[in-house]
Amino acid sequence: MSLMVLGTVALDDIKTASGFKPNLLGGSATHFSMSASLFTQVHLAAVVGEDFPQRHTRLLEKKGIDLTSLLEHKGKTFHWEGEYQQDNLNAAITLKTELGVLLNYTPEVAVTQRNIPYVFLANFDPDLQLQFLQLMNKPQFVGLDSMNLWIHTKRKSVLELMGRVDLFVANDGEARALTGETNLIKAAKQLRKKGPAFIVIKKGEHGVLFYCDRFMFSFPAYPVEQVVDPTGAGDTFAGGLMGYLSKAGKVNEKTIRQAVIYATTVASFNVEGFGVAKTAPLTLNAVHRRMKEYIQFISPSV
Repeated sequence: MSLMVLGTVALDDIKTASGFKPNLLGGSATHFSMSASLFTQVHLAAVVGEDFPQRHTRLLEKKGIDLTSLLEHKGKTFHWEGEYQQDNLNAAITLKTELGVLLNYTPEVAVTQRNIPYVFLANFDPDLQLQFLQLMNKPQFVGLDSMNLWIHTKRKSVLELMGRVDLFVANDGEARALTGETNLIKAAKQLRKKGPAFIVIKKGEHGVLFYCDRFMFSFPAYPVEQVVDPTGAGDTFAGGLMGYLSKAGKVNEKTIRQAVIYATTVASFNVEGFGVAKTAPLTLNAVHRRMKEYIQFISPSV
């Protein structure tokens, strides 16, 4: 099995209580791919500018990520500058955004990639997500992520997408914005009615809620002692989730529960360093060691 992801590849300037780091490799597709590539072959579709450092390209290739559909356009790479306050690490303060080559990007997929069975639409413009999905040949399983910006400015497109996917991943704020429900179980049920069979609501440091018609469950986050940089934690989670499901080749209660445990574990590494500092060198052996600790944390008798 293999997995195709559409999203952003970016250069990030990030400031937290742990310091300031400029020109970090970032973007929704990047963080997703770093995680998913632990489990399956990942094909990345995105666009970068002429200023995109070759060292970042080499790092992605070293991780075994297929960059056939990563385009390079004339202009500057999408650049985001953000800050996190120590008292609220769940919310980034955007200081500056330069869209650069994203302004004129139209998704492209190589003919050889159009039959890839697992597809994830990472956080991106929903109109471009729709265009991309139409390029794929009846994928077996499609996941979707979004953000409050698109929910408020392109709600119709987000809802159209939700009617075409199998899995919807949202944080608690996005779930509430889409449904008007404050209770997350009610919100999950409302999201299910909009199309996706499987709903994942991320609650940051408070863990994750999963819902479908047949079952639901909730797991806490892995207890990280020091959060250095939370950027991309949600994308890393989604990568672990989809990556494991792609590896398993089937979607049922057992594989979903296992996928959420893997996703939570991998995401816990992401927040311990700036950018991809912790996920780029991460191995499955390291994930398994921490996952054992996590399972003991949530259920000592298992």
